[in-house]
Amino acid sequence: MALTINSTGSCLCGGVRYVVHGPLRPIIYCHCDQCRKTSGHYVAAAACDKSDLELINAESLRWYDSSEKAKRAFCSDCGGNLFWQPVGRDEISIMAGTIDLPTGIVASEHIYVGTAADYHQICDGLPQYEKGHFEDVADES
Repeated sequence: MALTINSTGSCLCGGVRYVVHGPLRPIIYCHCDQCRKTSGHYVAAAACDKSDLELINAESLRWYDSSEKAKRAFCSDCGGNLFWQPVGRDEISIMAGTIDLPTGIVASEHIYVGTAADYHQICDGLPQYEKGHFEDVADES
């Protein structure tokens, strides 16, 4: 269930600031190779409709086409990892650590646990999916 709040957030240096005017999806922990490489461990991300995201300050926001399926945004000044967006979808993921406290959001699951770092043990009791949740569901059909 999504939580409707007016959330604010920013990168570390404040070069990128945003407001979300609408519901945020619960946090999903992603352990895929790209998330591990861009975050240094794994990504904790909420998400919203792209139309609900308002960039207040975006002078240092840069987008990187990380694959044929997605692009990622970061601050070119402090290096903060901010957003992830699948190509052709209206949803945008927001790195949970960039959302100002209190967030009021809870975590819901872990995805791509098959590529999680070998030093990390997932022990929080949340559902775990070998691939992305939607891929696992499709594989079970």
